[in-house]
Amino acid sequence: MNQTIPMPDPEGAHEYFHRKIYYSTGPVELSHALDAHENINVVDVREAEDFQKGHVPGSVNLPRDRWASHEGLRKDVPNVLLCYSQACHLAAKAGHDFAKAGFPVLEMDGGWAAWQENELPAEKGQASRATSLQQ
Repeated sequence: MNQTIPMPDPEGAHEYFHRKIYYSTGPVELSHALDAHENINVVDVREAEDFQKGHVPGSVNLPRDRWASHEGLRKDVPNVLLCYSQACHLAAKAGHDFAKAGFPVLEMDGGWAAWQENELPAEKGQASRATSLQQ
C-alpha cells in the first residue's frame, strides 16, 4: 500500500512553519493591525475591475501588468499582499518578485475570499491617488 501523505521531517517542518508564521498573516490579524493603525501597506494584486468591486480599506491595487512599476509598494514598512483566494498564487508570485526587488513583503492567507468570509470591512471603487502612489 502506497502512502500519499509523506512522513514529514520534524526539522524541515519546523523551518517551514517558522517561515509561514513570519511571512504570512490571516485576514483577522490584518484587520486588527489596521484597526490598531499599525504602519503597514496592504497591496491587492487582483485585476483593477475586481478591486473596484470591493477591497481591504486603504489598500492599493497593483495588478500583474503593473508589477514592474512597483507603484504603491513601500520599502519602509511591511507590504501585505493579497489576491483572490487560497487557491490563487498571484500574491505568492508577486511576493517573490517584490522581495527580489528589495521590498519587505508577506502574504495574507486566503486572499479576498477569506476577508469576505470573515465579514470584515470593505471599500468599493478605485484607490485614491494619494494611497495608490505611496512610496
